[in-house]
Amino acid sequence: MTQDPGNLLTSVTFSDADSQRAVHRALRTVGIAAALGALLLWWKLGWPSAALFAVGALISGSGLFEWLRLMTALMARMEQAESVPGAEPVRVRPLAPVLLGFFLRLFAALALLYVSLKYLHGSVLALLGGLSLGVVALSIEALRLLRNWTR
Repeated sequence: MTQDPGNLLTSVTFSDADSQRAVHRALRTVGIAAALGALLLWWKLGWPSAALFAVGALISGSGLFEWLRLMTALMARMEQAESVPGAEPVRVRPLAPVLLGFFLRLFAALALLYVSLKYLHGSVLALLGGLSLGVVALSIEALRLLRNWTR
């Protein structure tokens, strides 16, 4: 991230590498919060609620990871389309395997939600807490980026 002190709003650049770092930090935050939250819930509400929380956190983290893969593939395609004529072409991976992985993860997440709700008789609020970890982690990263931009 670079910034010109003269005009903050128009001079901030946010590269693909910056977004990848932010999502990786959010994934790390989800992992840490999932481990600590599952231990706390196991202690307070029992193992079924802790397992539901862990399932929600796993789905949330895998969603962040798949979103990162999809956005990286799309950005590579956009950069290839904007490349200068005559320059060496940028080789990009086909988009079909990335989309297939995205939809397979989505169906796996739905199946995991169904099975965990059917057979684990813990707190549904624990599951919702695990599912919300991705949003919370991304919000923390957004606030961190805003703080860095306003310095």
